[in-house]
This record gives sequence, structure tokens and C-alpha cells, in this order.
Amino acid sequence: MFHHVKELQFDARVSGPDPRFARLLLEQFGGGNGELKAAMQYFVQAFGVRRSYPDKYDLLMDIATEEFSHLEIVGATITMLLDGLNGELKNAIERTSLAKVMNGSAGRDELIHEALTSPQFLVLSGGGPALTNCEGVPWSGTYVNANGDLTVDLRSDIAAESRAKIVYEYLMQFTDDPHIKESLGFLMTREVAHMQMFTAALMEIEPNFPPGVLQGDPRFTHAYFNMSDGNEVRGPWNQGQGPWPKGQQWSYIDTPVEHVRQTRGLSEQSMEGTGESSRDIEQMNKAMAEKRSAEVKESQPAGERGWSEY
Repeated sequence: MFHHVKELQFDARVSGPDPRFARLLLEQFGGGNGELKAAMQYFVQAFGVRRSYPDKYDLLMDIATEEFSHLEIVGATITMLLDGLNGELKNAIERTSLAKVMNGSAGRDELIHEALTSPQFLVLSGGGPALTNCEGVPWSGTYVNANGDLTVDLRSDIAAESRAKIVYEYLMQFTDDPHIKESLGFLMTREVAHMQMFTAALMEIEPNFPPGVLQGDPRFTHAYFNMSDGNEVRGPWNQGQGPWPKGQQWSYIDTPVEHVRQTRGLSEQSMEGTGESSRDIEQMNKAMAEKRSAEVKESQPAGERGWSEY
């Protein structure tokens, strides 16, 4: 059950109309990294974990709902930045960039160019936000990532918040309005907070790597292929102790073509340095499959089912 409270979570304000920045801000209304995408992503992800991870269900629904409130803040800001477009045409011409049509062909040409990149502001939306990105591309459900595995979804969510954060950071460089910067700063900071929440939730799930159920083949999980000519670059991603139990090492393959031929297309790849055998991996796969399956099955009630409990 949703209940709308008319006050915004953060009181959005603007110093005056600015249709150009309103168009940029559309990126966070109907764009691929915007607030609607985040709200729908977490909302959809939550359904599959209501029984198996009820605490994470609560987290996802809470943050999804907050993202809808952020969408409202962005939409309210866009509407204020377009102040006048939804009034009488004469008033709109006097109060907004539409006045350029009265200032000769140069201003008219510039207005037409703006209309081509975002026609909703001029002929469709009537002064409100449109469900598009800043180039007028409609919002799409393909923006939503929901894979049915909580460790995968939480990693997608951390990445989504990271992208949204950097977009707000970029947007703040295109306005001098202190009120807008304050609102964008709040929204950006909440992205940081959500990243921390999702990270904490992911760390509670053990084991959480690799994502899913099946383990990787250690012959290849520990191998680093040097695919570049020139100076050899080494680091913790391709040498020494890797992110595995103590004693397991990276295997650095300096000449991949020669190595592939010597191992008959990697079919004879060595497991040296992995500390695991094929039998070990099979047992880990079986144990993980049983664990994840049990988490779902044990959480399902017997007999008639209802979503709400009273």
C-alpha cells in the first residue's frame, strides 16, 4: 500500500525558470540512470526475495519507495524550471525562452533546434516533465536489471547508485542556481547512502561470491591472460595471492597464443596453484545449490497462500 504525502522529502526550490537546465535534468527523470529506473528496479527485485530474505525485501521496498520520492523532487524541479509554459501562450512567451521567437530569425532557429532535441517541452508536455531522457528518448523497462539472484541484484543496485551519483555530480556543474545545487546535492548524497546500504546487505549474505550457485572452474578463475603487446604490467589482479583462501595464486600467462596451443585449446590447462580439485568444485556446487534451494523452499508456506499477513 502506497500513501502519498504532499510534502517533498527535500524541499525543492529554484531561483527562476531555466528551460535548458530542465532539459538536462530530464536525464534523472526518465533516463537510464535516473530515479524512475532505480525505483522500478528495486521494486521488481523485491518480489522474489520476500520469503527467502524478508529483511532484504524490506530494504529494497524502502529504497524503491524513497526513489519514487526522489523522482517527485526531480519532477517538481523540472516543472518550476519550466515555469510559464503551462500558462497562457502570451505569458509563456514573456516569461520563458519562448520569447526568442519574437527576436528575429536567429532566436527562432535556436528555438527550433531545441525543439528537435526535446519537443516535449514545446509541444507535448505543456510545461511538465516528460518520461524521457534529456535527448527525448522514451523511458524503457529495459533499463531495469532484475536477475532473481539477490547477490547479482545487489551488485547491480550498487552500480546503479554509482552511475546516478556521478550524473548528479556532472549536472551540478551546469547550473549556477544555489537552490538547484542544494537539491541535487541532497539527491547525490542519498545515492551514496543507498550504495552503503546495498553493500552492507550484500556482505550479510554468505557466501556471496561468485554470484549465483555454480563455482567457476579453478583452471580458468585463477588465470590471467596477457592480451597486450608492450610492457608487462603486474598488480594484485594478476600476481601473487588472489582473492581466494590462503595459498591460492594467480597464474600469469605471458604468451596466450603459445599457451593455448601447448594446452590443446586449454583442454589440458593445469590446476596448479588453485588449491582445489574438480571434485572439490562439484561438492561446492552441490552444497550451494542445496543451500539456495532450501532458502526458498523453507520460506514457502504450506497450503493456501496470501501475500499479506494479518
